[in-house]
Amino acid sequence: MDQAPGIYKQMHLTVVGTGYVGLVTGTCLADAGHSVTCIDIDQEKISRLNKGDIPIYEPGLEQLVKHNVAAGRLKFTTSLAEALPATEVLFIAVGTPSAADGRADLRYVFTVADDIGKHLDHYIVVVDKSTVPVGTAKQVTERIQRHYQGDFDVASCPEFLREGSAVDDFFAPDRIVLGVRNDKAGDILLDVFKTIKGQKVLTTIESAELIKYASNAFLATKISFINEIAQICERSGADIEEVAYGIGLDNRIGPKFLKAGIGWGGSCFPKDVIALDQMAGDGGYDFRLLKAVVEVNSNQRGHFIKRISDQLGGTLAGKTLAAFGLAFKNNTDDIRESAAIDIIEQLIAAGATVKAFDYKATDNARAALPTSVLYPADPYETARQADALLVLTEWKEFKELDWIKLKSLLRQPVVFDGRNLLKPATMRELGYSYYSIGR
Repeated sequence: MDQAPGIYKQMHLTVVGTGYVGLVTGTCLADAGHSVTCIDIDQEKISRLNKGDIPIYEPGLEQLVKHNVAAGRLKFTTSLAEALPATEVLFIAVGTPSAADGRADLRYVFTVADDIGKHLDHYIVVVDKSTVPVGTAKQVTERIQRHYQGDFDVASCPEFLREGSAVDDFFAPDRIVLGVRNDKAGDILLDVFKTIKGQKVLTTIESAELIKYASNAFLATKISFINEIAQICERSGADIEEVAYGIGLDNRIGPKFLKAGIGWGGSCFPKDVIALDQMAGDGGYDFRLLKAVVEVNSNQRGHFIKRISDQLGGTLAGKTLAAFGLAFKNNTDDIRESAAIDIIEQLIAAGATVKAFDYKATDNARAALPTSVLYPADPYETARQADALLVLTEWKEFKELDWIKLKSLLRQPVVFDGRNLLKPATMRELGYSYYSIGR
């Protein structure tokens, strides 16, 4: 087997789950020189991966998968029993979607824990990589012990990968959090991540589990806060970008996540914020700030839709709208909890016809949106004969379009920029009626 140069110690690792977190984690650990087996119960997905067909879009990932498969460091299978005998560290990276009550649904985590216990016959470190509430590691330990009474450890290593930049985030993280019960597990995990840049932070397991939720909740709070300030800007004549810049220069605050728009979404923020609120409630605490963060995020989309309706004569019925963007953010095909999807659904419910374009997320959106949505082949056909154009995802490619040509295709030159992607002065010079957030 080809070992990558510079590796401190090659280890045999298994990653269960080949979604955004699992596939990126497994592939990058293989690229760091480890021998990695990725497991998924979806036979079709595993077959595609073995053929070099990547089921998700993530910049740089496809090349890394193919390189490490060819080097013999990365393989894919549906069989945990096949992979477990050689495994030294196993990462659980399966989904933890929101249950009906907002709590994290841990059924897939527990299924993996049961399977580990049934097939385990030697010491390993089992690592919760999935986002899980405080106390999950203890439950995973108990599930494994139902079937296996030998020595093993359970640890927590929460992921902080941003879709669209996950590969870069893995190799240059702000920190790697390792929640462990003892030095033995801690030393093993430090070996796993020895060659990865970034500060290694050893904590208790419970602290590690909470760090992930607290991080996402705080970032969501920053976004909701700046969107509230944007509402004040629109009513006072201030410019949210100038305000955010001034705020961000304070090194106690920083400039990141102070971008006003139509709100946060995606696979992490919505479910993690709600799950943290539920955890607080389970402990007898009313997390009122977090409830307000969620409410502000929801209201922000409503403000945007109302503004469109108001500027188009007070009704959306019979209007044709061109939607630029479907993914919850740029550089991904993920539409989970996408503000764009939510807004389009509300526009259709209000009687509008929607034509939508996205550079990567169209196929996923087709399965989620009403069949009445139209999907032209390019942005220009999307804009043709539309009453207004909406920017819903911050793809940089939208900035580079021929906006003079787009103006000639629209019924009327009206743009509602939900991501503050374009420059107001430029759009006005081109003759557009241009509406953005807080500017």
